Amino acid sequence: MNFLVISPILLPLLAAAITVILRYRQSTQYWLGLLAALLILLNHVMLYSPLQQQTLSSQFGEWPLPYGIGFQIDALSYIMLTISALITFCCLLFMLSGLSTRPLNSLTLPLIFGLIAGVNGSFITQDFFNLYVWFEVILICAIGLLAIGRKISQLDAAFKYMVLNLFGTLLLLTSIALLYGSTGNLNFQAVQAALSAISPATKLMMITLFIVAVLIKVAAFPVFTWMPASYHTLPIPVMALFSALLTKVAVYTLLRSLSQAFTPTIDILQLVLAWIAICTMVVGVLGAAYHWDMRRILVFHSISQIGYILLGISLASPDGNTAAIYYTFHHSIVKACLILIAGVIYVYAGSYDLRKIGGLYNIKPWLAILFAIPALSLVGIPPFSGFWAKVLLLRETLEQGRVLWTAIALIVSVLTLYSMMKIWFEAFCKPHPLVCDSSSVWQPTVRQDVKPAVIAISILCITILFISLLPNLLYDFSHRAALQLGGLL
Repeated sequence: MNFLVISPILLPLLAAAITVILRYRQSTQYWLGLLAALLILLNHVMLYSPLQQQTLSSQFGEWPLPYGIGFQIDALSYIMLTISALITFCCLLFMLSGLSTRPLNSLTLPLIFGLIAGVNGSFITQDFFNLYVWFEVILICAIGLLAIGRKISQLDAAFKYMVLNLFGTLLLLTSIALLYGSTGNLNFQAVQAALSAISPATKLMMITLFIVAVLIKVAAFPVFTWMPASYHTLPIPVMALFSALLTKVAVYTLLRSLSQAFTPTIDILQLVLAWIAICTMVVGVLGAAYHWDMRRILVFHSISQIGYILLGISLASPDGNTAAIYYTFHHSIVKACLILIAGVIYVYAGSYDLRKIGGLYNIKPWLAILFAIPALSLVGIPPFSGFWAKVLLLRETLEQGRVLWTAIALIVSVLTLYSMMKIWFEAFCKPHPLVCDSSSVWQPTVRQDVKPAVIAISILCITILFISLLPNLLYDFSHRAALQLGGLL
């Protein structure tokens, strides 16, 4: 067995066990948790070199595929693992600043590492049943993190999150059972080979059920309500982790299944998925424009941006998948960065409600600069990473003759600009409501050490600038991942 392949699962599980043991020594627990996150990140960096030579794979018990439990790291898996490791490290670094809106429970870190183990397991598994198992691990840890504070609002959020996601889980398990009953296989490649012998009606039913289950977990229209009803109750670093990673597991699942297992694609399903993506983009951006709470604005923008990624997947082409993969990396980093910045704004200004804050540009200009980088990238202003992601996506939609989809995507970008400008003017430019005299300057009282938070945000901003100024590096790797998915490399 190649332990390097399963290290993305083993290391978080080991970190979860250690942090449980240290739950009564919170300071030590935090520092060791941060060290574990750094080791996980460095381990993923070490995977890059051997991955250049070949795809890394391993089977438990040395059973051959499709019978053994297999794990594999290819270009797509590596991109997703890198996102997971980087964001986990930055979120745990942010926690050291003590800027969370509420004290963190001693079981928060064990649940986070359990969550990361589930996320990473989903990224490297080679069969549908173990994909379902890792989804269950994610669901259990996510509900624990939502409910751990035991406040009414948190329990309510956990219940709302659980109901729709449990329904999605049941649909997922049902579709996998039907898949196994029809093909006798669960391995991705074995399923692809066996589907050719299945009747078109049975194939359509199974794949449709599977896609609906995953769309629930990705918070697509019209089953997105669980996300804005739950995420805003989380502590800011945990909210950033959720927003950046959890829906991306579902995105990865769609990419892997539709491009590798469920091929050739069914045209009607791809068309329906595209219109769901368009509706998701529109509903998300309108929800963001309506709200004044920064957390809700950013959550609705997560929904909207997921629509762009789904649109790329629905195009069912190597270039469409390339755009979806590029967009996934870009959005994960940008969204985590924006949410962490919202946490810092709350500490300085005293509220998440934009109507109750202001004046931050005069006293904290560096915070305005840090906000501008991910905000401009989210909108897609050149030369930031969001611009390149949207160019890749919209170029493919135009090449396929989808002019209406392109126009709607551009309109959504304009509305995204409106939301980011609303945060900019309300939080940074207008005077703080507590200032009565226009000649006086409002000064916040902040006792916490903000340096870890600033370092975490700066790391994410530097990453954004890196993929913005050198987009070819991420594009080449994303294109390689898309070609591997389609069996063209």
